Amino acid sequence: MAEPTSSSVDTTPISPISPIERRNSLEKHLQTRPDPKDLKDRHILLDTNAAPALQSAAQELERQRATDSLKKGLEKRPDREELIERMPRLDMAGNILPDSNAAPAIQGQQRELQKHMRADSLEQKLQSRPKPDELVGKGILEANENPLKE
Repeated sequence: MAEPTSSSVDTTPISPISPIERRNSLEKHLQTRPDPKDLKDRHILLDTNAAPALQSAAQELERQRATDSLKKGLEKRPDREELIERMPRLDMAGNILPDSNAAPAIQGQQRELQKHMRADSLEQKLQSRPKPDELVGKGILEANENPLKE
């Protein structure tokens, strides 16, 4: 007969961490776990009272509602030409949307140039306008009228 083999059972743990250390680690992680309000604020948990099975459908409906609202707003938005024609002048430089094909980086300089050109044109017209004596001679003003004296 064969001799019974004496086999020893290996009792060394599979994990190098003892069960007590593992339990302490789990407790430590559970204590530092963020609260549900913080997770909702960071959009990790959904802030809803719907059943979990319905949460994804509710989220999809909310996304679809926002998409529809955005599309509706974009459809109502006037095009560039309409903004140029319709909007009131915001300043002497031009409309809310400048009628310019210049690059955005130089549009400010372009507006300044246009402003100076208008000022020069106005100054030239003021210098070339007729004197009151000339207007009296042409019969536009009467002799006792002098627009410069007030």
